Amino acid sequence: MKTIKGPAVFLAQFAGSEAPFNSLDGMCQWASDLGYKGIQIPTWESSLIDIDKASESQTYCDELKGKVESYGLQITELSTHLQGQLVAVNPAYDTMFDGFAPKEVRNNPKARTAWAIDVVKKSGTASRRLGLNAHATFSGALMWHTMYPWPQRPNGLVEMGFKELANRWTPILNHFDEVGVDVCFELHPGEDLHDGISFERFLEATKHHKRANILYDPSHFVLQQLDYLTFIDYYNERIKAFHVKDAEFNPTGKQGVYGGYANWKDRAGRFRSLGDGQVDFKSIFSKLTTYGCDVWAVMEWECCIKSSAQGAREGAPFIQKHIIEAAKRSFDDFAGGETDENQIKKILGI
Repeated sequence: MKTIKGPAVFLAQFAGSEAPFNSLDGMCQWASDLGYKGIQIPTWESSLIDIDKASESQTYCDELKGKVESYGLQITELSTHLQGQLVAVNPAYDTMFDGFAPKEVRNNPKARTAWAIDVVKKSGTASRRLGLNAHATFSGALMWHTMYPWPQRPNGLVEMGFKELANRWTPILNHFDEVGVDVCFELHPGEDLHDGISFERFLEATKHHKRANILYDPSHFVLQQLDYLTFIDYYNERIKAFHVKDAEFNPTGKQGVYGGYANWKDRAGRFRSLGDGQVDFKSIFSKLTTYGCDVWAVMEWECCIKSSAQGAREGAPFIQKHIIEAAKRSFDDFAGGETDENQIKKILGI
């Protein structure tokens, strides 16, 4: 067993143009004051990290790491969720996802993909320079628009889709292997990797690449009505990162899993602040601890009702309350651990 590290916070949903959210120093002070011990840094926020410089300069990374540690914090992971999304984009989503890319590669899908792959690789190098073992990202999606099989999918579409996804990600995974960092895909609706079955298909297509791993976020499984506890039983060896995010699913006579046209607060499935939703975090922390998952518990805040300020204040103590100090010995060790064969035979009557 292993004690989960934390509490930590993903900075993406809080970063902004006003202090303290517009600088690394400001966000570190804010997070530290709220009781967090770690931060997950979104690489697309240039006010927090220069990923080009981080991939090239050990001095820059040492200074960055030192700055974070001066506030009593650690960097948990770097994130390339937005850039990872752009590794694979179906043309149906070109216009909407172009906003994630710099202006010089917009309206140019091939250039945009090449840029995204380059940034994700640079983030792997930067992660190693920062002494990190895991990296958070999205897989992107070529097949999501065919997720529901109507119109009927032609034979071979899924197979070709995963083959192409693997073709794009395998060079990235190989680079991460060279630098000794795990790629942790957040299984998320809108991505080709969104549940256990799709992750297994991807593993098969990448020949079970050891760097293809999982960022476990139960909130997305609640919205899919997937058994997020049994998921841990299946995939605990691949869970290398953890987002602590709450959600609820309240179907009505008018909407269910596919009720996505309503505003967030009016949907059957919606994200909530920690403790306000339906996720059984007590059981999740127990399972992850029992399986020895070496992860940071990182709060990702996305609530449709509660303010971000309140959510951030409540997040650290909520996570801290759920972290289990893994037992170093069994409660019944006093019974004796040495083997006495004669004694055992006597007890068995043989």
